[in-house]
Amino acid sequence: MAQDLLQVVRSTKYPLEAFLFVQRGLDFTVRRIHGEPKRGTDPASRHVTGQMLCHGLRDYAIKQYGLMARTVLRHWHIIHCEDFGRIVFALVDAGLMHKTEEDRLADFADVYDFNHAFAAELQLSENT
Repeated sequence: MAQDLLQVVRSTKYPLEAFLFVQRGLDFTVRRIHGEPKRGTDPASRHVTGQMLCHGLRDYAIKQYGLMARTVLRHWHIIHCEDFGRIVFALVDAGLMHKTEEDRLADFADVYDFNHAFAAELQLSENT
């Protein structure tokens, strides 16, 4: 039986907003990669890897928060891709998200450096 999301949040250093962001960002990423879900589609066929999700979450953060994306993520204690993975696996462990047998927390390690991934934002803000 799935644990209540608030229970999961209390067991981590991340706020509720971070969990909601990851859930919405997962939907954003899956739709961008696989398109809109079709009736009768096997959910397993819409899987994304940890690396794909990290890139999707970066794009989603920029779409949602623009120049403030890295600041917002930092406020939620998300400073590395591994933080995305910790949130995902907390949701998986609670039965609120699913994974394949091949999915590992290590899939989120060193996907990108936040300083470089959000560098375009920094350059844009310096030029305006």
